[in-house]
Amino acid sequence: MTDSDGLTQIPRPTATRPLLGMTVLVVEDSRFACDAMRLLCLRSGARIRRADCLQSARRHLALYRPTVTIIDLGLPDGSGAELIAEVSTSLPRVAVVLGTSGDSFAEDVAYAAGADGFFPKPVENLATFQNTIISCLPPERQPRGLRLVSEEPVRPDPLAYRDDMAHAADVLGDDGDERMLDYIAQFLFGVAHSAGDLALRTAAEGLAEARAEGRPTKAEIARVAGLVQDRLADRVAI
Repeated sequence: MTDSDGLTQIPRPTATRPLLGMTVLVVEDSRFACDAMRLLCLRSGARIRRADCLQSARRHLALYRPTVTIIDLGLPDGSGAELIAEVSTSLPRVAVVLGTSGDSFAEDVAYAAGADGFFPKPVENLATFQNTIISCLPPERQPRGLRLVSEEPVRPDPLAYRDDMAHAADVLGDDGDERMLDYIAQFLFGVAHSAGDLALRTAAEGLAEARAEGRPTKAEIARVAGLVQDRLADRVAI
């Protein structure tokens, strides 16, 4: 079923809320990044649903058909490119399939998987958010008339960033799973990039490079873990 099933009347877009009547499924493991999406959807008139992994997203898509899916490429249980490929070829097709990532190479990966568009992180500009979605809609579904758009960026809740740090601390505390080191390096790089946290972003990048080159990672893990704990202890403001 679609998310509009059961509604007696679908709201029509307005000049200030051009996505009114649409539902956006955000597949994103970062609460900080997802809070930015929540604010963008709220100001655009769209409803938002969230899935934090591939498994959760697939459960949702088995029951509902959103208007838009925004899929992060780095997820804890696999690559978002897998889901983009599935959603872009499913019938009936989701109207708009978008990828998102803070990695420079990810845009090409998203398009190769079948995405209609791409959001480089951080996603915080309302005009960019709305224009990207609307430009990817079928012509008959694009809202007509002038739109009033603010260029002011959204500001996600700092508590959401702290939630991401708690998640990272839990993963880093699992010494037995080497594969998760690759995930957490990518996760922290993306979150820190979105939040403008240069120190943590640099440390996460160093951990990713050490993993890719097959070097010992004890020092890099300790550095990343220390920075994460500082943010959990509120010793660093973002």
